[in-house]
Amino acid sequence: MQMVPISAERLRGFEPLAALSDEWLRELARCCQTESVPRNSDPFRLRGLEGQVVYLVSGELKLSHGDGMVEVVVGGCDSALRPLPSDLAERASVKAITDVELVRIDDHMLDIMLTWDQLTTQAGDHPVADRSERTDWRMMSGAFRLEALTAGALSQLPPANIDELLRRFERVKFKAGATVLREGDEGDSYYLIESGRCEVTRRVGGADVQLAELKAGEAFGEEALVAGSKRNATVTMRTNGVLLRLGKKDFDELLREPLLKRLAPAEAGRRVAAGAVWLDVRFPAEFQHDRLPGAINIPLNEIRNAIGPLDADKEYIVYCQSGRRSSAAAFILSQHGYRASWLEGGLRAMAKQ
Repeated sequence: MQMVPISAERLRGFEPLAALSDEWLRELARCCQTESVPRNSDPFRLRGLEGQVVYLVSGELKLSHGDGMVEVVVGGCDSALRPLPSDLAERASVKAITDVELVRIDDHMLDIMLTWDQLTTQAGDHPVADRSERTDWRMMSGAFRLEALTAGALSQLPPANIDELLRRFERVKFKAGATVLREGDEGDSYYLIESGRCEVTRRVGGADVQLAELKAGEAFGEEALVAGSKRNATVTMRTNGVLLRLGKKDFDELLREPLLKRLAPAEAGRRVAAGAVWLDVRFPAEFQHDRLPGAINIPLNEIRNAIGPLDADKEYIVYCQSGRRSSAAAFILSQHGYRASWLEGGLRAMAKQ
């Protein structure tokens, strides 16, 4: 099975990837490869679709459904612009009519990308009234690389708080050799490394012992804040760098006490039956393809523009594919006085009901 790199421009032809910024598409392209599958074979016999978003790049696939319906998907046609259904291998027999190319994307990684891209990019047709409210995350390239968002400090943060965190972080420059935290001091801030490297040391038997070296995208300072204790180590800059600092009050508010209400699918359904409104915050292309009955669509990156026009007397149950984007939208709405909850597990959880 041959694997070949794929370009950002080629990825732009798929939905909802077309809505991603150039920066994210380039990041995504670095993580993806096309997979060549020979004709007359089942492309999912050895590798299914679990945990992946799969697109047909070229060639033709024959889908034979259990009810006798036969469908042919052709690369480059409208039906191939959307990902193949995640349960396709379970409900249909799949055969490559011709040699085909597929591209597989990790579902979790893509969901994180879509969330951050929508949070940090305002819809072009609806500019934000107060630009001072926006933090340009692209200036923080080290802290917000894909690796940091999926496996670094930020991957542990509640998605709903991302937008507010971006606005409250303070960028502070440090020179090599500067002490950021000192062992024994009171904890007053949480730090995320945007650029540069830090050394973590602890005094043992009269000597400084190195515990770790931290790089861009990693965080420190949370232990003393969570435990209410003194600093248990010293952090020093090994190189010049920039740190993002979050004060204790903001840390407590945004990380320890998230202002969110989550609903299980059954409870969400009962509330909608009683008058609440489904609010889908995915991209329009996703909404048109698959949505809950009676839902309205306001993409996450346009949610601030809906504040005011949205009926404040109604209750909103916000959903997306997984719950990541919807929790962010519910947080924003809640901050502005709306009764908003998010559907735990998103459409994936609803599908299991």
